[in-house]
Amino acid sequence: MTRYRVFAVVALLIGFLLIYFVWTTEANQTSSYRFKLGLDLAGGTELVYKADMSETPSGERSDALEALQGVIERRVNLFGVAEPFVQTEEAGTFSGITEDRLIVDLPGVTDIKAAVAALGETPTLDFRIATTTATGTTTQVAYIPTGLTGRYLSSATLGFGSGATAGLSAPEVILNFNSDGAKLFEKITSENIGRQLAIFLDGQPISAPVIQEAIPGGQATITGQFTAIEARDLVRNLNFGALPVPITLQSSSAVGPTLGAAAISSGIVAGIIGFSLVALFMIGWYRLPGLISVIALAEYLAFMLAVIKVIPVTLTASGIAGLIITLGMAVDANVLIFERTKEELRGGKTPREAVHIGFARAWTAIRDGHLTMIISGVILFWLGTSIVQGFALVFVLGVLASFISAVSLSRVFLLAIVSEEKSEIWKFLLGSGFYKN
Repeated sequence: MTRYRVFAVVALLIGFLLIYFVWTTEANQTSSYRFKLGLDLAGGTELVYKADMSETPSGERSDALEALQGVIERRVNLFGVAEPFVQTEEAGTFSGITEDRLIVDLPGVTDIKAAVAALGETPTLDFRIATTTATGTTTQVAYIPTGLTGRYLSSATLGFGSGATAGLSAPEVILNFNSDGAKLFEKITSENIGRQLAIFLDGQPISAPVIQEAIPGGQATITGQFTAIEARDLVRNLNFGALPVPITLQSSSAVGPTLGAAAISSGIVAGIIGFSLVALFMIGWYRLPGLISVIALAEYLAFMLAVIKVIPVTLTASGIAGLIITLGMAVDANVLIFERTKEELRGGKTPREAVHIGFARAWTAIRDGHLTMIISGVILFWLGTSIVQGFALVFVLGVLASFISAVSLSRVFLLAIVSEEKSEIWKFLLGSGFYKN
């Protein structure tokens, strides 16, 4: 019994620390562990685009979508949105056709027209010459457009040339221009030897090689101090500098901060009411085990909230619903255990022995029930849209935490206080309903 009492004290201390962590980090407005609220709670705009893959070879679709997401993320960052969320997904239509979509969440942005305008312009790829300007005693580098843009670039490929160290190959990026681009590129390089020709993607410099000589033929090689992975990413960005596939706006929606605050308030009220009703029922019906289950349930809730903060999980209204549902599931496992324990008491077992056997006999049902729910949650996350995924993620985490709460915490707390003595008091405390045993 001493061992279980030590474990129980440790578990209670951990529970108090988790509650303290959740409370203090949320009260601190500058804490990095405050809840990350989704669009439906924080307010903002969601834009859903359809990506047209009809002209993209099947082997290049994954890279094209990844590049598309990167381009849009850069545009969102230029728009100045705090904690934007950009993702791609495959979604089925009513006609049975699968289409690729780009979902852009802009928390805090409620002007849909401004958001569409900011993201709807086609990103540009262009080449600029570096020039030095002097202001007073300060010298600054400015980049002057040359007129050579991504529309003149036929392709970019990854190669490996001789490195500075003997026997090693250095990654390099080979650019191929079309006929018009080749002429313009030769003119630019012949007139600017020794100067930097910077490559700008969506207004941001991604490479700035120095022109060594005039380059005819429409082919250029970029060498520099970058790794093979960096060179590969540069090739991808050059090939997909402009939008790699056409996109069309399918839908847009705005959530005001007032509606978001109302959703948070409703979720908190629902959680408090649900927890209170469950606690009253468990204590009133199952007495001492019911009280133990409520304590374990409080620790489960503190653990879940801490996990949501630390990962962090973006909390949405559907995620709050998933969390509330798992509260009931955590209690369901305790009900199975307590009923088994009551049966053993009626069979003449001592209170402590009845608890041991009750947990052991309920284990199989609890394990199978939680396993099937985890499988369901994984399927929802795998096949669902972003809203469903938010629910599924919190649901799966909640199922795992409730499993620990029911099987471990409740067992430790009960075995820390339940006696070997057979008495009417213990029969009453471990009984349920209107019966004492």
